Amino acid sequence: QVQLVESGGGSVQAGGSLRLSCAASGLSFRISPMGWYRQAPGKQRELVARISSGGNTNYGDSVKDRFTISRDNAKNTVYLQMNSLKPEDTAVYLCTVTWNRVYWGQGTQVTVSS
Repeated sequence: QVQLVESGGGSVQAGGSLRLSCAASGLSFRISPMGWYRQAPGKQRELVARISSGGNTNYGDSVKDRFTISRDNAKNTVYLQMNSLKPEDTAVYLCTVTWNRVYWGQGTQVTVSS
């Protein structure tokens, strides 16, 4: 079955950086578009970034020019490099893929303090 395992979350001060990873299994990763979403307490889940199988990317407006999504097909892993972090980036970050249906990882907590 499809499994998505996120890692790399943690606590950081404003202005700092983190890199999240999502290791995927149980699917043909090379042809799968991947994405990152986030959910903060009391807020709707929102798109952070997506990357197509061909490497095309798009970002949520709030993270453009600060976050970068990338993928390593040899490692079945998608990354999210987060720079210039702000307190409002605090959320659980979730990896997602659509493979017959939508799958979500368990999420990784990112906490940014001011």
